[in-house]
Amino acid sequence: MNKLLKSLLVATALSFAASTQAAELKIGYVQVDKILQEAPQTAESGKKLEKEFGPRTNELDRLQKQIRDLEAALEKDGLTMSEADRRNKERDASNLKIEFQRKQRELREDVNLRKNEELGVLQDKINKAVTAVSEAEGYDLVVYGGVAYANKKIDITDKVLKSLGKK
Repeated sequence: MNKLLKSLLVATALSFAASTQAAELKIGYVQVDKILQEAPQTAESGKKLEKEFGPRTNELDRLQKQIRDLEAALEKDGLTMSEADRRNKERDASNLKIEFQRKQRELREDVNLRKNEELGVLQDKINKAVTAVSEAEGYDLVVYGGVAYANKKIDITDKVLKSLGKK
């Protein structure tokens, strides 16, 4: 009986200690998608990519206009031009379309690579900002995503955005 009583006392003490410690745990939650949309670095990154790939996008627009003009000329004058001229213009149009598709695909791949690079840099900055806010305010645990419910009082997203705005 004495052994059973000691076991119950130890179990009660352990559960009390665990509940006391759980009550002291400070938990925060961060909405990463909101940060990615609203962080000033996101807009800067978009402008940088636009500037970097703008000339290639303009080249594609110019090439597309050239294809349209060539097809319009074929449509308009195709019946009156010689068979050899018509075939040459059709071949030119086909070659331009192939070149356009190749350049478009290359541009899309390059843009995606650069976006991923910029996203990686931004994620590092976000992680550092979350760590800074968490340490400054004494959080024991900060959760990013995959949360079914989070009370607004543990949401530190705005504090992280404010921290990112300073940098």
